[in-house]
Amino acid sequence: MKTENELVFLPLGGSGEIGMNMNMYGIGPADARKWLMIDCGVMFGDPRTPGIDLICPDPSYILEDVSRGGGEFLGLVLTHGHEDHIGAVARLWPMLKCPLYATAFTAELVRRKLAEENLIDVPFHIIDMSASFSLGPFDLEFVTLTHSIPEPNGIILRTPLGTVLHTGDWKLDISPTLGPVTDSSKLEALGRDGVMAMVCDSTNVLSQGESGSEMGVKENLGKLIGEQTGRVAVTTFASNVGRLVSICDAAVKNDRAICLLGRSMLRMVDVARQTGILPSGLTFVEPNEAGYLPNNKVLYLCTGSQGEPRAALARIARDDHPDITLGEGDTVIFSSKIIPGNEREIFDLQNALVDQGIRVITEKDEHIHVSGHPCRDELAKMYEWVKPETAIPVHGEARHLEEHAIFARELGAQHSIAPRNGHLIRLAPGRAQVIDEVPSGRLLLDGKVFVAEGGTSIRERRKLSYGGQITVAVVLDQKPELLAPPEVSLAGLPEEDNDGDDFQTLIEDITEEAVDNLPRRRREDDDEITRVVRRAIRDVLMKRWGKRSSIDVLIIRS
Repeated sequence: MKTENELVFLPLGGSGEIGMNMNMYGIGPADARKWLMIDCGVMFGDPRTPGIDLICPDPSYILEDVSRGGGEFLGLVLTHGHEDHIGAVARLWPMLKCPLYATAFTAELVRRKLAEENLIDVPFHIIDMSASFSLGPFDLEFVTLTHSIPEPNGIILRTPLGTVLHTGDWKLDISPTLGPVTDSSKLEALGRDGVMAMVCDSTNVLSQGESGSEMGVKENLGKLIGEQTGRVAVTTFASNVGRLVSICDAAVKNDRAICLLGRSMLRMVDVARQTGILPSGLTFVEPNEAGYLPNNKVLYLCTGSQGEPRAALARIARDDHPDITLGEGDTVIFSSKIIPGNEREIFDLQNALVDQGIRVITEKDEHIHVSGHPCRDELAKMYEWVKPETAIPVHGEARHLEEHAIFARELGAQHSIAPRNGHLIRLAPGRAQVIDEVPSGRLLLDGKVFVAEGGTSIRERRKLSYGGQITVAVVLDQKPELLAPPEVSLAGLPEEDNDGDDFQTLIEDITEEAVDNLPRRRREDDDEITRVVRRAIRDVLMKRWGKRSSIDVLIIRS
């Protein structure tokens, strides 16, 4: 039986968490959909995922749907160049094997990531700002927005079943320091023509008012830097090229040479220059030259605003940077916010700087940072322009999505759906609704290998981080009797208990006792020896330490 054509939306990342954005649009009958992907980003590992640096959305459902024969994967379109929107492209492209579409700045960032993975012949299409193009049944048009990175775009998707606006990340900045303002006339015209659904950024829905303009930050940075008499270091998000230019302008205004520190800072400036975004005339001094300048004639523009241990600012704080030293009378300015989860690292960094006599200034002290995402007044203006029938909040945790759904209805949307990753939403025909929940998950990059979320390796690492590791080797002869005392190796355990008894000796003794107490017939069973030794060790650990360790028992028979 032939099924009807449907237009569906499927978030595979970014709905229920902030980061790791991956959004799918499909059109056609259920057994032969043509799929379009918008964005393909990463999240970063945290203490819950020991040993994991990057986390990617899992596109397996789409790939399996296409491989069954009826569907087609048309391509991947990128809204802008932040890591949570492009960071997984190079990692997942060998699975996706699809054409890529992006504006010049975003494309150059992605190309460099592809080159690092030796992916040279990837089909890449450079799309002009505000351009239109078609992919299968989708007619796409970029709409210029403002955000905290060059060339942010919303995407208008026109289909035979209706029109959708996918906003990507955005804010309303009437006076950005770099790039054009939001194309409000195009958005208003879109609203007049009719918009079936808007899939919209939810990051700041809990914040009243407006996010603020970069121009105000630029003015305050110029004034603040002018008040300093020693060396100045400013740290911010390297991707915010507009902010970098504002800091450079402030340095030039105050007769300070600019020195770039950190690989991502150098990379972003190079990409901005290569794509014609960086204003001409900006010059920089090398780190090994900056140290010879008078203290009041240099400004260091550094990576490390989130306390990253390998970033330039952290190395300065540890006093192990090969070229740069800061101290009494110098100032470090954090022109950034604290991303939730990074508090401890940032506070440790700031305290280390203060311990060296360095003055630390943050966005709590001065107006030196604004968000790149819309607060409630900006969201209200977007809904006034676009007038969507259905609102679908994305790019947020559960509390953001649910509040955005309520707020959208207050702003005039007839319907709203707060999806979670894996919710398959039919946009048309008929009223938008969740029609299925499909497999969605995370791929964790463990070194160079992808492992599934919830895999045994990560569970074991969590366990090891709590209780350490005990390895016991037992050697038996043919009788079977112990040939020698058990060999014990401990990792991550205390050396002694509260009575001063050595854990190594305790475990050696309890293992020998457990084996000796086994009847000879049961000593012939390796599984039985393993079970008894583990139980004996766990009992003594709980009594003496109060924790459980991971225990391996090696049995060798001569």
